[in-house]
Amino acid sequence: MASPLQNIPVVTRNLLYVNVIMFVATLINPAFMKDTFAMAFPLATDFRWWQPLTHMFMHDGFLHIFFNMYTLVMFGMVVERALGTKKFIWFYLITGFGAALLHTGVEFLQVQALLKQYPGVDPQAIYNSIPGVLGASGAVYGVLVAFAMLYPQARLTLLFPPITLDAKWWVIIFIGIELVTGITGTQMGVAHFAHLGGALFGWLLIRYWRKTRQLY
Repeated sequence: MASPLQNIPVVTRNLLYVNVIMFVATLINPAFMKDTFAMAFPLATDFRWWQPLTHMFMHDGFLHIFFNMYTLVMFGMVVERALGTKKFIWFYLITGFGAALLHTGVEFLQVQALLKQYPGVDPQAIYNSIPGVLGASGAVYGVLVAFAMLYPQARLTLLFPPITLDAKWWVIIFIGIELVTGITGTQMGVAHFAHLGGALFGWLLIRYWRKTRQLY
């Protein structure tokens, strides 16, 4: 009897596998996994060149990975079938890198402002104190944007509250919430600008492929 997972397109399915494997390894040895594979600030002493890639397969808690993987499977399988296997894997990785880029850029500006305010502070100590970033959320936000751009009129209903809207409006609302909470800092511990970076790069990539007629 075939596994239900076999109905999931190959890239989405393998992304799910890799994320789950990395999560199980993190449960077994959290200190090593986070120190090695979560993304440290690029100027920190514990930054490694592979972390911009590996951070997007790391998660910090069951709810974190559950909601990311649930969203990835629900929308990624649709987007992968529309774009094709090769284009989808590049889309996913580019939006993940874009998430890390915007997140790091905002952190850099915040650090520079702090160093100007306190000129006697050791910059390296600040770089090393910045928490690492991890999670598939940035790339998943890119997938959500792609779905909304490909199927803007698709009707989606949240589990709670049970409100139904077109996909394009849900994505606009989610991005608006991320922007407000990111700017105001009202929800600490969440990489809002990584989410926004993934969404931005997803939007730019779909627009580029449409403009150059390479979308399908």
